[in-house]
Amino acid sequence: MAKKTAKKTAPAAKAAASAKAAEPAEKAAPAKRAASAKKAAPAKTAAPAYMAPAKAATARTAAAKTTAKKATPKKTVPKKAAAGRAAAGKPVAAWKPESRTALVRRARRIDRELAEVYPYAHPELDFENPFQLLVATVLSAQTTDLRVNQTTPTLFAKYPTPEELAEANPEEVEEILRPCGFFRAKTKSVIGLSKGLVESFGGEVPGRLEDLVKLPGVGRKTAFVVLGNAFGRPGITVDTHFQRLVRRWRWTEETEPDKIEAAVGALFPKSEWTDLSHHVIWHGRRMCHARKPACGVCPIAPLCPAYGEGETDPEKAKKLLKYEKGGFPGQRLKPPQAYLDAGGRPAPPLGAVSGT
Repeated sequence: MAKKTAKKTAPAAKAAASAKAAEPAEKAAPAKRAASAKKAAPAKTAAPAYMAPAKAATARTAAAKTTAKKATPKKTVPKKAAAGRAAAGKPVAAWKPESRTALVRRARRIDRELAEVYPYAHPELDFENPFQLLVATVLSAQTTDLRVNQTTPTLFAKYPTPEELAEANPEEVEEILRPCGFFRAKTKSVIGLSKGLVESFGGEVPGRLEDLVKLPGVGRKTAFVVLGNAFGRPGITVDTHFQRLVRRWRWTEETEPDKIEAAVGALFPKSEWTDLSHHVIWHGRRMCHARKPACGVCPIAPLCPAYGEGETDPEKAKKLLKYEKGGFPGQRLKPPQAYLDAGGRPAPPLGAVSGT
């Protein structure tokens, strides 16, 4: 009986001993965890009393800045400021593809800006009647308007009408036109178109595109110059400057004059075509040059996808300006009064030494 009791109490004693042994371990575990947490937590150091106001002020300032940042609406840079920033040589944001509507708006805004810069823009060929303008425009191919203007006074003094030029001695005309380059081909054209005027139109320059392009040496560009400036009928003059700039501005990717004319014409009302041509050509001659445009002083820099192709430093860009903007005379010997009133200067006659 005693043996059985001993056997029964033995497991109980073992369990009690195990529980007693585990008790210190359980009590030690929370203590270890508390010690680890105490080590992990950064020690807090009480700030000196003199720092309390400063810390509070810093917190208030930070909160005020955050509130202001959220409350302040996005700033819209005024047009003039944007132009000034571009002229100062700061890069314009990367150009992104635009919708048809955005293109039309940008193109028309460019034209409005150029109209403000060149309010006196005009055809830069000297002429007194449609016949003189027609001949001068044909002669302007592959040369400057200035050179033509310096040459035509002698030509028109000797052959003032289509009848007289149609009967002219080709060799004498060639000698007069020699400064214009390609003088033999141009002599053939101006004598040929004079004969065409006499034979088909009674010596009068026709006012219709389909009639003008039938004359020797007269294409659509020449016809539109005459129609727009001698007859007041709208037309787009797609010369080398016009082609270069409208592609640089991404108005069109066309390369053929007829297609450029159609593409650009679709962006503007027909009534604006002639003045548009003057604005673009004037800008191309004076500022937006083929090799090194004067980007740093360009009034339409914020609207131009090609900004940065030329000189962006304003002082250096200013030295690239040509004609009256750079202190030099324009291309006409007898410019309109509006041009003279704006500070423009007449070009010197052939053989004269310019004072600039």
